[in-house]
Amino acid sequence: MAPDARFFETLSPLSVDDLAALTGGEVVRNSGVCITRVAPLSTADAGSVAFLGDRKFLEPLKATAAGCVIVPAELVEAAPDSAAVIVSRTPQAAWAAISQALHRPVTLIGAAPSEVCEDETVIIEPGVVLGQGARIGRGSRIGANTVIGPGVQIGRHCDIGPNVTIRFALIGDRVKIYAGARLGEAGFGAAGGATGAVDVPQLGRVILQDGVTVGANTCIDRGAFDDTVVGENTKIDNLVMIGHNCVIGRNVLIAGQTGISGSVTVGDGVMFGGQAGVGDHIQIGVGSRVAAGGGVLADVPPGETWSGYPAKPIRQFLRETVWVSKQASRKGKTDG
Repeated sequence: MAPDARFFETLSPLSVDDLAALTGGEVVRNSGVCITRVAPLSTADAGSVAFLGDRKFLEPLKATAAGCVIVPAELVEAAPDSAAVIVSRTPQAAWAAISQALHRPVTLIGAAPSEVCEDETVIIEPGVVLGQGARIGRGSRIGANTVIGPGVQIGRHCDIGPNVTIRFALIGDRVKIYAGARLGEAGFGAAGGATGAVDVPQLGRVILQDGVTVGANTCIDRGAFDDTVVGENTKIDNLVMIGHNCVIGRNVLIAGQTGISGSVTVGDGVMFGGQAGVGDHIQIGVGSRVAAGGGVLADVPPGETWSGYPAKPIRQFLRETVWVSKQASRKGKTDG
């Protein structure tokens, strides 16, 4: 599937030889396909180019339907016979360059409220910028100096505060977004290139389901290719960071200054205390809790409460804390 056309323009197709010339790679197998889009290995089709940057994705490489794959020289034989193959020492950086050549964010061109708003019940405060193709549902309010990017969809009875930026996003009904929040900015993605780190284009979206609240100055990044999703009735405090490709469940509570790294999955009913942190690609089970200041570096089973750094089940954390305190106290008496 190509990036959402409401947010990204797909440019002219490129041949496999064009891709190699663009990236400095070497064509070792050319099926003659014309490439129109980029995609991950798992969802690529005959018109897509994908890449392998880590051996842990070897099985998806073997099974991919991509028309072209970019791989290191030692993994050429693992590529499917149906795919054209480009060899590169930096496959992800090459894929990033191709992404920029095939896809471009839709330019922000201002639209009149009459083109965007469902009816006269929508309130647009002074200084608001509305992008073409955006839609705002009945009874919603857009605060002063807020920017609603092209193609953004906002549901009914939403309350969007002042100085908010919403791009590449689909927003449900009854959503509240407080002042200064940033939704849909590019997630933190970088790849090692021949001359140093390069940005990896972020081609996904942000989806907020019905009844979500987003606190002031919170940032929710759009997905790298898939979507960043926040489930129904989840409540997010001020100054929270949610990275790209995260999937947050329903009725989740996230206290201020929590940071959730990319590709984290959070089950329904989870609670995060203030300044909790979660490493990338981690699963937080349904109904679990992360105590304030906890640093989660491993999957949290459903229903458990974890605390500390690195976070662990709270009873274990408390036992260890008491033991360390006793040892420190005993040592102090001995030294005296």
